[in-house]
Amino acid sequence: MDTAEQERTAGARDEEIRLDTLGSSTLTIEPVPADTPVIITIDGPAGTGKSTVARMLASRLGLDFLDTGAMYRAATAIVIDHGLRGDLEAGVYGRILEKVIDADLHFDWQADPPAILAWLKPLNERIRQRDVTGLVSKLSTIGTLRKHMVQKQRIIGHQHPRLVTEGRDQGSVAFPDAEVKFYLDAEPRVRAHRRALQLGESGVVVDEQTMLGEILERDRIDSTRSDGPLVCPADAIVIDTSDLTIEEVVEAMAVHAEQRVGWSSRDDS
Repeated sequence: MDTAEQERTAGARDEEIRLDTLGSSTLTIEPVPADTPVIITIDGPAGTGKSTVARMLASRLGLDFLDTGAMYRAATAIVIDHGLRGDLEAGVYGRILEKVIDADLHFDWQADPPAILAWLKPLNERIRQRDVTGLVSKLSTIGTLRKHMVQKQRIIGHQHPRLVTEGRDQGSVAFPDAEVKFYLDAEPRVRAHRRALQLGESGVVVDEQTMLGEILERDRIDSTRSDGPLVCPADAIVIDTSDLTIEEVVEAMAVHAEQRVGWSSRDDS
């Protein structure tokens, strides 16, 4: 581990230790005032609860919620459903990018959670299917596609300046100047168990050991790609969710976000 990495890790540990003390805060956390812009990023690997936590935190604070993973999943569904998987396997990306741009991926912000649309049609159910899950990390390595997605995400951030956004490069690439950054992590076996339960709820039975292998491979792909790799931003608060409930994670994040931005009334008694 080089010096910079040691410093990043030490800083993250300091932040993680401070996070444990937030439960004793005397703050009454209120929703963010309508005239207060704030971008909160949540990054981390698969199975750490990012999407669920981000949506709950956004609701808790009265902010909009952006699921950037849904954008890459939608692009993956487009590739599969339009016969472009061969292009992906061959490393020929021109038609893939053209098709994704033509789909004009965007969200229906009236839905909860916001629905991802391609050619004005919702894809929320399609993007959670197993074939999409198995291919999304490979598609996400395409540099030109990631640039297109980040551009779209920044446009969304401009249109929705009060936002909780989750993904793998939100604090490091898409919104490096975000007011608050979090990085969620969990033990691989815990993440595999969560994924298996999630799929089981939708009627798909998977072996947890197989799921563990898939998660570890996805971690490898996500962390080693050249464009927008999965990294922990140096100024992010690190939270290990392995032994925490979703509610505990959300409340701790809400308290820290308020302490960083400062919008609630303080109890000085």
